[in-house]
Order: sequence, then C-alpha cells, then structure tokens
Amino acid sequence: MVQFSLDFAHLLAGGLVLISFMLLYQDRMFGLLNVFALHAVVLSLSVSWQAYVQDAPHLYITAAIALGLKAILIPIALHRVVVRLGIHREIETVGGIGLTMLAGMGLVALSMVVMLRVTGAADPLAREDLAFALSVILLGLLMMVTRRNAVSQIIGFMSLENGLILAATGAKGMPLVVEISVAFSVLVALIVIGVFLFRIRERFDSVDIEALDEVRGDRS
Repeated sequence: MVQFSLDFAHLLAGGLVLISFMLLYQDRMFGLLNVFALHAVVLSLSVSWQAYVQDAPHLYITAAIALGLKAILIPIALHRVVVRLGIHREIETVGGIGLTMLAGMGLVALSMVVMLRVTGAADPLAREDLAFALSVILLGLLMMVTRRNAVSQIIGFMSLENGLILAATGAKGMPLVVEISVAFSVLVALIVIGVFLFRIRERFDSVDIEALDEVRGDRS
C-alpha cells in the first residue's frame, strides 16, 4: 500500500510535467486555455492525493481552490478576454516549437539531477515530487520567455505557480492561511491582468509583446 501511494503520487506529479510540455507545444490560443485547465485539474488531483497520504485534511481545501479557481474560473475568464480582444490566431514562439521542446527536456533533466542529489536524505514521497515540481516551475519560466503573446505569458506564469503549489504540498504541505492568501493573490492578479490586457489592446491595437517593443523602439 505504501509503495502504491508513492507510485500514484509520482504518476500525478509526472503527469503535471507532461501537461507542461503540452502547454509548450500548443500554438492555438483556445487549445492553450484548455490544456491549462487540464493542468489545474491534475494539480488538484495531486494535492488531493497528498492530503490523503499525509493525512492532512487542510490540503483538500487547496485542491478545491485549484480546481475551482484555476481549472474553471480563470480559463473561462481568459476565454472571454480572448474573444473580446479578438485573438484567434496562432501563438508565435521565439525560436520555434522544436527548439522550445528540446530546451524543456534539458530543463527537466537538470531538475531531476539537481533535486535528486540535493534531497538525497529526504522523505521518498517528497523527494521525487520536488524534482517534478522544479521541472514544472522551469517549464513555466520557459513558456514565459519563449511566448510573444501576453495571454500565453500569463498562462506560463500560472503554470509556474502550479509548480510552486506542488512543491509546497509535496514537502508536507503549507499553512492554510498561506494557501488562501495565494488563491486570493492569483484572483486579484487575474483582474489586474485583464484590465492591463484591455489597456494594451486599446492603446496599441495588439497584445503581441514584439509589437510593443517595436513601438517603444520607434519612440526612442
């Protein structure tokens, strides 16, 4: 039973890494939002399993917040923002999808090597999950760096935050007040980002970061 608990926890955490690669691979806006919702669902399942294994009921609240906020509310809100802004085209990447995926595999390998060595004396459940969590964080950072569209960069930021939640729950959880504060912070950030995107579109008629850089270059 103990071995099954470890294997299933690692399966869910590894699934989160796989879906992070799916986020990197997506080149359509609505597809990206759907995959992010799946990312949040798997995170919720992983946190729920950690709550069961660790006998930590407060983690079920974290799982519910992740499911309701990130798997349902935020994707729906961003979907409406995309429709309002008229973003129905492919998502441009820096260097192309192939190079991005290769860089992602390199970051995952680096995460595994670093974390498995650093956490050699840690609990077996936390050890592999921390390695997977670091992989998700680095893949989120990679997505933010390689995407030119502001909406896709937002998705990258939130997938990075999913990795932080996975790390915190895998390392014997975090205080409930911190979890609730993080959830409200993400919600407030979403509202601010929505206003920010509409202001960008209103001012520059685009949410492409490269276009904004060109405008800034013309002014200088």
